[in-house]
Amino acid sequence: MKTRTWILLLALLLGLSLGLSAYLLRPQAASTFAEISSQGTVIKTVDLGLDQEFTVTTPTGGSNVITVKDGAIAVTQASCPDHYCMDRGFCSSGTQIVCLPNRLVIRFLGNQELDAVSG
Repeated sequence: MKTRTWILLLALLLGLSLGLSAYLLRPQAASTFAEISSQGTVIKTVDLGLDQEFTVTTPTGGSNVITVKDGAIAVTQASCPDHYCMDRGFCSSGTQIVCLPNRLVIRFLGNQELDAVSG
């Protein structure tokens, strides 16, 4: 093959890989609701558009203070010993916020729309 053909193929591969990378690394849309659960049971569904602060006491006896502010949610106080859940800070989408000792999970949901079956 000629050098010009190799350069063209490499440029094409580079362009495709850059395009794919840009697509995969694009920012995720912020969620509008978060679901708080403990041991598989949903405790509360929170609208991230409403600023609020509340305490969740889990069935294991642990407690977490959850703050919703400016479309994001965070665990701001926790009775667990490691406080990893607090280190996450305020989040509006992405991976779940988990407090493993208190068995608390905050999962992000998309837009909540009414289902024709459930009303």
